[in-house]
Amino acid sequence: MEQRESALAGMVSWPGSAQWVALVLLLALLAVLAAVTLRRWFLVRRGGAVECYLRAPGVRGRRGSWRIGFGRYGTESLGWFPIFSLRPRPTAMLSRRGLVVVGRRSPDEDDRVHLPGDVSVLQVAWTGSDGADPLEPEFEIAMGDAALTGFLSWMESMPPGTQWEA
Repeated sequence: MEQRESALAGMVSWPGSAQWVALVLLLALLAVLAAVTLRRWFLVRRGGAVECYLRAPGVRGRRGSWRIGFGRYGTESLGWFPIFSLRPRPTAMLSRRGLVVVGRRSPDEDDRVHLPGDVSVLQVAWTGSDGADPLEPEFEIAMGDAALTGFLSWMESMPPGTQWEA
């Protein structure tokens, strides 16, 4: 009789502990979602952020595939933040100094799997130390028309008082 009662007691406590584990996992998931949402809100709220896709062509792994994120314009560089991340710092920094557009294209068939149809793809790289134009792109950035116009204006402009040496 005692064995039966202890077996029943063990069965009763298992569903209770499973519910607690499920509750803790649900709360952890909600905390992560809240943190990602707050991070995105702070990035956009501070201004100068545009939604764009970034990849490094010819590179394997995550850097070589299209990733959605926010580009934040700074005085000397464009910081790129992935949307689905908790990292407070940018994953990629594209220096404004020497940045040139190597090419511009529409998304091809392989790109259309990862990109929306209304974007243009800019291929960018930096001039060499001798001032020569680059031959191959180091990054590709996909943006909508409005964001693309802003990006090109940012590339061509220089803040007042900035004296960069060539």
